[in-house]
Amino acid sequence: MNKKEQSRQTFDLQASKYDTTFYGKHARKIYPYLLNEIIRCYGEEVLDLGCGTGALMKQVISEDSHRHLTGIDLSSQMIEKAKHQLKNKATLVVGDSENLPFFDQTFDIVYCNDSFHHYPNPQKAIAEIYRVLKIGGTLIIGDTYLPVIARQVMNYFIRFNKDGDVRIYSKKEMISFLEELFHEIKWIKVSNSAYMIKGVK
Repeated sequence: MNKKEQSRQTFDLQASKYDTTFYGKHARKIYPYLLNEIIRCYGEEVLDLGCGTGALMKQVISEDSHRHLTGIDLSSQMIEKAKHQLKNKATLVVGDSENLPFFDQTFDIVYCNDSFHHYPNPQKAIAEIYRVLKIGGTLIIGDTYLPVIARQVMNYFIRFNKDGDVRIYSKKEMISFLEELFHEIKWIKVSNSAYMIKGVK
């Protein structure tokens, strides 16, 4: 089973209780930082890539109900959970970050919280994000941060896990993924276990 299928299976199984798990709680710790950036960005069309249960989407809608939110996730059960949580307040789609089912230049903002480390082909995902963003649109990614030695150890063992994790990326790696396509790139360590990076198309 490849990493993508492992992720799908893992999150299908976790969907009903994800928000109360260690991983769900870690994702929630990054919400305030992403939310602050999202609210500051211009534009009505917003995509949550790897939206999970829709918990962060719910907060975005609560802060600004004029935005139109779309969420996409590889896990059909996560999407079902998000539909239950958001009712009809957002568009929700089962799909793949490497093959987004949207037209070019659809979104003003694309954000991705605590799921980028599951993507087997990160540069392909970044290229797809770039494609669906409007000119001047903003990408915001929040994900797991680890110091160098801890990250190296984690990345060694990730190869053997069955949860779908692919790699915990360094600051240098993340900047390199964005710099060929995006400008105004800014990487910030927001806590002892998380970072945020943003760029403008």
